Amino acid sequence: MDIVCLDLEGVLVPEIWIEFAKKTGIEEFKRTTRDEPDYDKLMHYRIDLLDKHGLGLHEITDVISTIQPLIGAHEFLDKLREKTQVLILSDTFDQFGRPLMKKLNWPSLFCNSLFADEKGHVTGYKLRCPHTKLTTVKALQSCGFETICAGDSYNDLEMIKASKAGFLFRSTDAIRTANPDIPAFETYDDFLEAIVASLS
Repeated sequence: MDIVCLDLEGVLVPEIWIEFAKKTGIEEFKRTTRDEPDYDKLMHYRIDLLDKHGLGLHEITDVISTIQPLIGAHEFLDKLREKTQVLILSDTFDQFGRPLMKKLNWPSLFCNSLFADEKGHVTGYKLRCPHTKLTTVKALQSCGFETICAGDSYNDLEMIKASKAGFLFRSTDAIRTANPDIPAFETYDDFLEAIVASLS
């Protein structure tokens, strides 16, 4: 049995932190996993930035409430879910992801936990497990699933390379150039066609 594992931000919805940067006018928040391979370093950078500017969970979730899926994403996901099981694997957080899952008709989402105090000040985060995406894919494979994975960032490469088929979607030039063996797509139609062709 196949299961498709998709990244969330950049693949189905806009990058949350980039949208937050646009809203706040603070350019430093535009740094994402497309730019920084070390997720722990990136998250501490973000938490320090939030603290520096007196921003927190309330301000972030206010921005998330205005985010809509990327054009064509909802239709792509619906068509894909007609063909096979789909799991969203994201390094975002439950507080961020749930409002977006509602807009995508509630696909399954595996993500992480963000900690905040009673005032909404972000104090830390917890990953579900080390190498969350790769570990999840390996667990699915141990249950008899064949995985097909796709994403756009450095933190997606492990799960893509560990799967029977893997794809990049609207990734960066640097990531595509460094991984010429991974098929890369820019449109949902081509992306869907490639995934469906890889199904058992």
